[in-house]
Amino acid sequence: TFQHTATTQNRNPTTRPSDPRPGETDIKPLPLTCYINRRNTLSHTPEPRVLDAFTTDGVQLTLSGHTHGGQIRLPFVGALVTNCGLDRGRARGLSRWHVAPETGTIRSSWLHVSAGLGTSPFAPIRLGCRPEATLLTLTPAS
Repeated sequence: TFQHTATTQNRNPTTRPSDPRPGETDIKPLPLTCYINRRNTLSHTPEPRVLDAFTTDGVQLTLSGHTHGGQIRLPFVGALVTNCGLDRGRARGLSRWHVAPETGTIRSSWLHVSAGLGTSPFAPIRLGCRPEATLLTLTPAS
């Protein structure tokens, strides 16, 4: 259970609805919502412009998914696609996100992208990318 005091903000006004999977005609698209508590965020898709805004606002950790870990990964190459604007090297796992807003001061935050369990409805396979459910233990900074 992930418990904290959070506010809900729609940080991506250009979200496009996803097509339902075959046989799922009654699914209605939901708006992309991010849950923010000023230090940690949950965001469905790790779009660079959203990560830039979070980091500029002082967010220290963003937990995300959407990439399916690249879904198709090749040895020595890694992910072929990310299904978003994120670079292929960050399709799964933990990395640092850096941004230099107008002030010129470089800020950074942690980004964790889970490869998740599913697949894209357009390519319902995984190759070289095992499904995962990530368990993270968060400890307070000292």
